[in-house]
Amino acid sequence: MVVSLLSLVALAQPAVVGRGSVVDGDTLEIQGQRIRLWGVDAPEGSQTCLDAQGQRYPCGRRAAFALADFLNQRTVACQARDTDRYGRMVAVCSVGGVEINRWLVEQGWALDFSRYSGGHYQAAQEAARQERRGIWQGRFEPPWEYRRR
Repeated sequence: MVVSLLSLVALAQPAVVGRGSVVDGDTLEIQGQRIRLWGVDAPEGSQTCLDAQGQRYPCGRRAAFALADFLNQRTVACQARDTDRYGRMVAVCSVGGVEINRWLVEQGWALDFSRYSGGHYQAAQEAARQERRGIWQGRFEPPWEYRRR
């Protein structure tokens, strides 16, 4: 049986399980460990967007609140994929059998961060855009561009 190097690396990555608290729209904390959600990028906490009527709203805070409501103090399981430059685990996480990373994109509260995901969540993003969910209801600046300013 041939096992790829990527498979071995994935098997060697630790899992973290516990009650997750929301740091921001794409970062959780479980048992004191910060975990950045792999492949997605949510609006920053201070970021504002325009709704369907052109009114500003705190989309970064709304993304975090949506995530907190979804988690609802349930047990979260995260499988490490990488470590970021700040030493945080970068992971794919799930709660109640639902992948959180994909859920955020499907609900329109995060974008596919294709620079890292290779477009893994592109179909989910397109569905959210077509349905005008979350930040897709109006106008917004991608979080990676917002951080550059």
